[in-house]
Amino acid sequence: MGALFDESTRKSLARYFAITENRAVAKFLIAKKVPADFSSTDSLETLWQQHTNCTQDFLALERQLDSGTTSLLRPKPEKSYLDLKIQIAADILQRCHLCSRQCRVNRLADKLGYCGCGNTLAVSSIFAHMGEEPELVPSGTIFTMGCTMRCRHCQNWTISQWKETPLVYTPRELAAEVENLCSTGCRNINLVGGEPTPWLKHWLETFNCVNVNVPVVWNSNAYYSPQTAQLLAGFADVYLLDFKYGPGNCAEHISDTPNYWQVCIRNHLEAKKYGELLVRLLVLPGHLECCTKPILHWIADNLGVDTRVNLMFQYRPEWRAHELPELQRGLTKTEMSWALRLAKEAGLRNLVE
Repeated sequence: MGALFDESTRKSLARYFAITENRAVAKFLIAKKVPADFSSTDSLETLWQQHTNCTQDFLALERQLDSGTTSLLRPKPEKSYLDLKIQIAADILQRCHLCSRQCRVNRLADKLGYCGCGNTLAVSSIFAHMGEEPELVPSGTIFTMGCTMRCRHCQNWTISQWKETPLVYTPRELAAEVENLCSTGCRNINLVGGEPTPWLKHWLETFNCVNVNVPVVWNSNAYYSPQTAQLLAGFADVYLLDFKYGPGNCAEHISDTPNYWQVCIRNHLEAKKYGELLVRLLVLPGHLECCTKPILHWIADNLGVDTRVNLMFQYRPEWRAHELPELQRGLTKTEMSWALRLAKEAGLRNLVE
């Protein structure tokens, strides 16, 4: 639990800690109080224009709340910024482009794209997670089905590839589960999978029914569209984003993920702009020079040396890892030491330990 009192951790995640200590308000609760003027018949272009205006109103209210110059004790508007996000997400699902694949299928009609997700919220499990980053523990973790990538070494492949029988929830039912996790002492609600991106509309609807002050952790592979990044602004408190591959072709070769580097750097920069960021880097055997090194240097140069980074050494061969020679083994002690040396050379000074 040292991370709860570590100065560098608390500084990089200051607002997150303030919410957990009830000194600040979670973004989704603020979004509920920002008025929005729209109709369900408005064009998507009109809705986005209103979203841009509401984002500025949200940021202004958030600053006032954080500085103590106003309170959230005000009537809920007839239509809110959060309602607007839900409307936009629903419109997007008619030609789904929540992730960077942009399959353009009508998921409102339960058509399935690459991720295999339709319009019925499918959950694998809900529990208090006691591992990973210590500042998040205990984390109210909700695993949803499906994924926008095909990592051959996926450790959650039964979830990402729909090999489990899912639990079906309505947003109101899932909101009750969120509030139950909070009542048992969870410090946050961790949206993960699989991948949370295909279910963004459903998550927005869920938190529209949540009435407790709890930080939202967006635990994602970072392979989502610019439109999803805009919808996450004013919703996600902590962006817990993977940074999986360097600028070469490793992402496409291992995970069937074209243009990964460009998408990933864009979404990390957007996350830093609108929330607090915690970066996960799973070190892969044989990929330190092509992936680990450029990622660590990019983080230091573009996000800052005080960015909270979890350099993860728990790789193990899973699912289809046997298809690639270098992924058929675990990391060596030499590779672990090498990765730590690379982080030090990049100047990073806020690693998860």
